Amino acid sequence: MSSTKKDSKPNQDDYKLKDTKPELGEKWPHGGQRGGTGWIYTERATSTYDLVEQMFYLYVRVVKAKELPPNPVTGNVDPYVEVKVGNYKGKTRHFEKKTNPEWKQVFAFSKEKIQSSIVEVFVRDKEMVARDDYIGKVEFDMHEVPTRVPPDSPLAPQWYRLENLRGETRTRGEVMLAVWIGTQGDEAFPEAWHSDSASVKGEGVYNVRSKVYVNPKLWYLRVNVIEAQDVESHDKSQPPQVFVKAQVGQQVLKTKLCPTKTTNPMWNEDLVFVAAEPFEEQLVLTLENKASPGKDEVVAKLKLPLNEFEIRMDHRPVHSRWFNVERFGFGVLEGDKGNELKFSSRIHLRVCLEGAYHVLDESTMYISDTRPTARQLWKQPIGILEVGILSAQGLQSMKTNTGGKGSTDSYCVAKYGMKWVRTRTITESLNPKWNEQYTWEVHDPCTVITFGVFDNCHLGGNSQQPSGAKINDSRIGKVRIRLSTLEMDRIYTNSYPLLVLKPSGLKKMGELQLAIRFTCLSLAHIIYLYGHPLLPKMHYLHPFTVNQLDSLRYQAMNIVAVRLGRAEPPLRKEVVEYMLDVDSHIWSLRRSKANFFRIVSLFSGLISMSKWLGEVQKWKNPVTTILVHVLFFILICYPELILPTIFLYMFLIGIWNFRKRQRHPPHMDTKISWAEAAHADELDEEFDTFPTSKAQDVVKMRYDRLRSVAGRIQTVVGDIATQGERFQGLLSWRDPRATFLFVNFCLVTAVGLYVTPFKMVISIAGIYWLRHPKFRSKLPSVPSNFFKRLPSCADSML
Repeated sequence: MSSTKKDSKPNQDDYKLKDTKPELGEKWPHGGQRGGTGWIYTERATSTYDLVEQMFYLYVRVVKAKELPPNPVTGNVDPYVEVKVGNYKGKTRHFEKKTNPEWKQVFAFSKEKIQSSIVEVFVRDKEMVARDDYIGKVEFDMHEVPTRVPPDSPLAPQWYRLENLRGETRTRGEVMLAVWIGTQGDEAFPEAWHSDSASVKGEGVYNVRSKVYVNPKLWYLRVNVIEAQDVESHDKSQPPQVFVKAQVGQQVLKTKLCPTKTTNPMWNEDLVFVAAEPFEEQLVLTLENKASPGKDEVVAKLKLPLNEFEIRMDHRPVHSRWFNVERFGFGVLEGDKGNELKFSSRIHLRVCLEGAYHVLDESTMYISDTRPTARQLWKQPIGILEVGILSAQGLQSMKTNTGGKGSTDSYCVAKYGMKWVRTRTITESLNPKWNEQYTWEVHDPCTVITFGVFDNCHLGGNSQQPSGAKINDSRIGKVRIRLSTLEMDRIYTNSYPLLVLKPSGLKKMGELQLAIRFTCLSLAHIIYLYGHPLLPKMHYLHPFTVNQLDSLRYQAMNIVAVRLGRAEPPLRKEVVEYMLDVDSHIWSLRRSKANFFRIVSLFSGLISMSKWLGEVQKWKNPVTTILVHVLFFILICYPELILPTIFLYMFLIGIWNFRKRQRHPPHMDTKISWAEAAHADELDEEFDTFPTSKAQDVVKMRYDRLRSVAGRIQTVVGDIATQGERFQGLLSWRDPRATFLFVNFCLVTAVGLYVTPFKMVISIAGIYWLRHPKFRSKLPSVPSNFFKRLPSCADSML
């Protein structure tokens, strides 16, 4: 235990934000100088990649080959290309029986890790049993390789004749190649095979590439079920008592049961769903009859495609329509078919796609986009957010590789607005360097960008997992940055701690280094936005209930996770859920404590002010009390100075606090989160499944603990209610003597205040409140004693 305590002390600084000084900007290749430093240092660098450290790569583009000599034994050739630079090898796929193959594949080798001066490109013949045959090769001297820096056009590939083992040029066989030195800003970079991920084989290659994803366009689908006509139950002797069940994909909602049994039921209820473009699901409506308490029978059914519904852009209602429904359970016999054609049930609906709402798929506390669904209602962007995802430092080993050594295959995901980005995966590195830069349009400054770092567990044999087990990418940590806390046009280069709360406790998983710049396009527009609602106006004109919002947000998150999981490479469900805080609503005693102490901290200023006033009132410092007397009488004589004095005081406080302002963006705070002081059992409860999977005695203990906490809350709420009811009891005549005394006191006070100047009343009250302790009694005051004797409804509670 002593060693643990010793280790925990230095970790306090590890939880804080750190300043970094990376060499950002464009560097001349081969160590050349520009402006005397070799770096671009201007007020605004013109390079697209001015927020990352420039990394140089050797690119080899293998386009195709022609006239490859066939194998003399088999009479055909199964060619592939192997690119070798020092200890790194990259291979193309092989083609069967093809003398003129086309690969169109690019290989990228990190220049800082290259220990060879020769680039070798081998063309080989794939053999199923024996060793692959050598067809020919091409060699390049690293010192002769040209350098390409965007916006230069791509380097044109050339035909090279293959050489045999002795270095002689073959009479047959050529390969088309392009070899150059470039940066991560090269167009070939995202789709290239990288030496950083050389150990990845097979299908895992597709899971290491950097990608940009776009959120599916989400709509609220509002179904107003008005009424139905000519509804018949299967039992013709009984009129039906019907409700409507609506389904869109996996979302199912029901109207209330019609209170009366009738063939023409009415509901006039709104059912709201979340739908995503392209619309793959249909709206399925079923009319169900409550045949018995435990049995519902389907009497009619209707299917409607979503793309035929009207889009609503404002609060005006859309037109309602009647739809003929398919009689369910009829038409089985030939005799019933005629009846079905002659007699049809109808349902009256008002259905629309809500274009003026913003579909919430993330918590409003960390919202990154506030625009309505309909693009026609979007405003111009007010700024540009540029982010350089530089590197991570000191990551923890997340798994064991085939050699029995701990490793981490990390990638970073950033989410802002409708755009998600995913960096490439750097394999088997605890200090990965990504140096990738991304840009977002900003439509509201009071939004949050979220970063998450994950360990890639889908690299095909690079991790040890039990057979048949579900493999999830592991969480390494998360960072949130609110744009309104950033100064405009300033580059922030900081190292953010990656903190993860586990059942064993708080753990630092490493650090994420970022470079961020928020550029303002219109300062007037930003100031204008601060006086307007955060969400589109429909959220306030026709708001959803809290339960509706929770349910719709959950459905929206599921849809986003499914759609992004179908991309290539997929952005997996566990990644999307972690970035969108899907479990933020789950009960946590740790979070409850943290929120309680946040409230205490919020009122700490008022508590300090009340303590200071108490000291003034008790003459602890006579000079201060006399000065307060003087200020009090000045304000009484000149009451028009009260409000100006208050606002001037707040202005001076704001100016005084300016020099103590935060210089860094806020980050995950372990003290505010109450993460360091959380008990092990509290964390175990927080990570429990829902419903619980713990043993009965553990659940009983936690239930009893929750009852004790809830009992204290119940007592506080009851006390607040009691004080409010006593205030009502002053004039309710529940205690006739108390009300009689208070009513007569009000009459005398009204007459006294009418004949006495108001300034004199305030002066007497102030002097009485600030009187010297010699003239005070330690007993409670008369008004306090009178108020505490009043009755409340607590007497009537069981």
